[in-house]
Amino acid sequence: MAISPRTDPDFAFKAVEQPAVDPVLDLGPLAELVGPDGKGVWEGKGFNTIWRPHPLAEGHDRFLELNLTSEKLEFTKINGKIPNRGLLMPDINMFGLTYMQQIEGVDPPEGLHIEPGIWAHVPATTDPNLAQTVVRMASIPHGTTILAQGEFLDVQGGPQIAENNIIPFEPGKNPRSFAEAEAVFTELNLAVPSNFRQASAGVTEAMVENPNSVLVKDIQGQDIKSTTVLIVSTKHTPVPGGGTANTAFLEAGSNPPGGNATATDVEAIFWIETVADPYGGPDFLQLQYTQTVQLVFNKLSWPHITVATLKKV
Repeated sequence: MAISPRTDPDFAFKAVEQPAVDPVLDLGPLAELVGPDGKGVWEGKGFNTIWRPHPLAEGHDRFLELNLTSEKLEFTKINGKIPNRGLLMPDINMFGLTYMQQIEGVDPPEGLHIEPGIWAHVPATTDPNLAQTVVRMASIPHGTTILAQGEFLDVQGGPQIAENNIIPFEPGKNPRSFAEAEAVFTELNLAVPSNFRQASAGVTEAMVENPNSVLVKDIQGQDIKSTTVLIVSTKHTPVPGGGTANTAFLEAGSNPPGGNATATDVEAIFWIETVADPYGGPDFLQLQYTQTVQLVFNKLSWPHITVATLKKV
C-alpha cells in the first residue's frame, strides 16, 4: 500500500525528513588551485631536463634533452566526497580535483608531456596514525603511473627553493660532484659539442647545473606574501604510501637496476604563492613546482627534472 496522509499518521514527519547533507567540500590546501566555479587554469613557462636511453648498438647509452617549455595545467573540482572504506578504523572521505597537464617544448616546438590525474586531500587518520595529507595520482601515457603522497604547510613569505641537479648515479650511492660528473658525462658541459645532446636556445650552464635556479630567477623582485607548500613522494617517506608502476617494455630485462627506462620513484614540491601586484592592484596567485623522476637504465639512475612557474588565468 502506498504511504499517504490517510494511511500513515506519521506521514507529515516522514515527508520532511531528509538525508544528512554532505559536508562542505573540504579541499584543504588544494582549494586555491580552483576558483568559485570549481575550475582553475594555470599557464606559464618552465624547463625540462631528461636523460633518455640511446641504443647501445650506436656505442652510447644516453641522450640529454634540455627543453625550455610552455605549460597549461587545468584543474576541476570533483563534486562530492571520495569514500575510502575502513576496516581498522571507520571510513574516511577524501575531497579532490581532477587535472590535465600539458607541456610543450618551445625550441624546437613539440609536444613533450601530457598527464591526466587527481589531487586529493586526505583527512587525519588513526590507523595509520597520520595527520592530514595530500596525494597525487597520475598516469603518463608512455607507460608509467604514480601515486605520490605527502605533507603540506602554510608559510609566511616566499618559498625556500633548494638546489638540485641531474647528475647520474648508481642506485644506493651518492652522486659525483658536478665537476667530476662533467668529465664522465660530457653532455653536461654546454661548451663541449655533443651529438648526444639537444638544448633549446636560451638554456644556460647555470640551468643545467641547477634546474631549480629557473624558479628562483622567476620570483626575483616579487613580494610574495604567503605560500602553501605541497610535498609529495612515491618513496613511502614520510608517509607510508605510494609508488610507481611501469609497462613491461619500460621494465624490460627486469633485474633492477635495468630495463629500457624504469621510473623508480618521483618526488615533487608545489608552491602556491600569493603575490602582491607591483602596480597596486589585487594580489594574484602563482604556482611553482619542481619534480624529479628517477629513470633507471643501464645500471644507473638518471634524474629527470621538470620545473615551471605558472599563473592563474
